[in-house]
Amino acid sequence: MLAICAPVPSDEQLMAAYIAGDKAAFRELFRRYSPLLQRAMARDLRSLEEANDLVQQTFLHLHRSRLDFEPGRKLKPWIFTIALNLKREYFRRNKRRHETSLDDDRVPEPFEGPRGQERSDAAREMARALQALPAEHREVIELHWFGGLSFPEVAEAVGSTVAAVKVRAHRGYVALRARLGEGSPDPEAMHEGKPSVAESK
Repeated sequence: MLAICAPVPSDEQLMAAYIAGDKAAFRELFRRYSPLLQRAMARDLRSLEEANDLVQQTFLHLHRSRLDFEPGRKLKPWIFTIALNLKREYFRRNKRRHETSLDDDRVPEPFEGPRGQERSDAAREMARALQALPAEHREVIELHWFGGLSFPEVAEAVGSTVAAVKVRAHRGYVALRARLGEGSPDPEAMHEGKPSVAESK
């Protein structure tokens, strides 16, 4: 007989299980979200250790605030809200903003591009273009394009309206496309969901 695979629990089901005391549910949430959060943190931090520390703090805060998680709420924007607040507090506490090193090959790859040296160059150019954006535009793009959040989820995470974050995203995508050309998200496609990226030649 063929084994019947159990359905994969949703993030919200895992969170409910964790609140009820299931430690394995927390481990699965950590497995799902730590890579996403690490990439989001690393885009603004020079040190991978600093990014990892903020990710750990995010999950510590999730643990401490788990009873505040409301049934029926989506987990992704909630956990990204925690991460964003921690990152903002980090910069306020240090009274400075780390700039992404332009010579750092550790810059995360934001899109599928050419391999080898060309891919490294493309990643560095994307990092430069993102750093040139106003903070409110960059934050929305990182959550929507790189984090995979929908516009309603982005709005919840940044404490704004869907219309406002769409305007910020559109302006940011237009600026990126002007600088990067075909290797950037298409602002006209973003209304269909996640923006498309032109195929690398």
